[in-house]
Amino acid sequence: MRFERLADWLNWQETLHPSTIDLGLERVAIVLRKLGWQSPHCPVITIAGTKGKGSCIAILESIYSAAGYRVGSFTSPHLRRYTERIHIANRENSATELCVIFERIEAARGDTSLTYFEFNTIAALLAFESANLDVWILEVGMGGRLDAVNVVDADVALVTSIGLDHTEWLGTDLNSIAREKAGIFRSGKPALFGSSDMPKAIAEQASAVGAELIRSGHDFGHSMQTTGWTWWMQGRQLTELPIPGIAGAVQLDNASSALAIVQLLAARLPVKRTALNAGLQKVTLPGRFQVIAPSQLVLEKSPEWVLDVAHNALSAQVLANHLAARERKSTLAILGVMADKDLDGIVAALSAQVDLWLPVSLPGPRGLSAAVMSERLRALGVQVCATAESLEQACQLAMSTSDQEGVERILVCGSFMTVGPVLDWLGL
Repeated sequence: MRFERLADWLNWQETLHPSTIDLGLERVAIVLRKLGWQSPHCPVITIAGTKGKGSCIAILESIYSAAGYRVGSFTSPHLRRYTERIHIANRENSATELCVIFERIEAARGDTSLTYFEFNTIAALLAFESANLDVWILEVGMGGRLDAVNVVDADVALVTSIGLDHTEWLGTDLNSIAREKAGIFRSGKPALFGSSDMPKAIAEQASAVGAELIRSGHDFGHSMQTTGWTWWMQGRQLTELPIPGIAGAVQLDNASSALAIVQLLAARLPVKRTALNAGLQKVTLPGRFQVIAPSQLVLEKSPEWVLDVAHNALSAQVLANHLAARERKSTLAILGVMADKDLDGIVAALSAQVDLWLPVSLPGPRGLSAAVMSERLRALGVQVCATAESLEQACQLAMSTSDQEGVERILVCGSFMTVGPVLDWLGL
């Protein structure tokens, strides 16, 4: 099988495996063996969690790059382009490069069926193998124990947070989900937990495999100061640190976890304070509490826009807290979610900050239709102003409604697939 265009490869990959999601390591391991893939000789950082994964990776990538290291990062899903998923030395893998790698995977896999995400994971591992990197940073797609990236042994593993998400695959209670996510821990290696509220299964799993558990608020942490913020860990303290470039108070939690990882790997990857400061200041991550002022847009009479990929109840609550910390403005929310997400939990978290709701249909078999969402939103007692079948239509309706109703802020949230197209529509 061979395609010239990346889009054709991706469309074909979506049809290759009978299930969109099929957790397990066996298929990936078989194909990697056929490819002769070699485990890395540089440090590997693996990050799982319900929220905060992308931010932690962006902060680590920024710090290590500022220190002069060649960094490979693998993230998912993408916001606007598939090529965003694989970064090598601050550059996205090109579509041409990915097509070559996909062809190599297809030639080797034989009758082993791979999911879309497994194809992507193998491509990232092959790209990293040949890139002469100093550090690999891998984001878990779902769970941890049976996620494709867990085929690689982590030198440092971080679980950022635990909330109810992907319950159909990971379990319906926090301990079950925590146990799955803690499956990335390895014997004799540091296992970090990045939130203050830790389910007991995290400690149980770390103990079971012989990992060194390191907890936020217990073994490391941070505090705000009048000039910057302070981070501490096991007797070491850094003061007057710059606020991370990604907006939102929760980013100090993420930055604190990232600095703990930097400290744990300092013997292999030393980082000077100047590089640490530069990495924190320069880090960016679109779609994470991204506030866009009217002056940044060419639209006439536009309200403020806030875009955030929050797609579960835990991340929606963080988003609500960020909004509550700002000036209260009349707000219309464009909401597009996947059918397997906790819509009620998302809406409950945001309802105090949103005045009008505009549900939009998302494409694909997992996308929830605007009509179904509208019925459920009304049943929850919130005001639906319109529905849309596309993100373009949703943006147009949001603008016209804002003009008619005096809306001061348009919030866009619910999915990467919601935020990405809106950034395109805004021309950013």
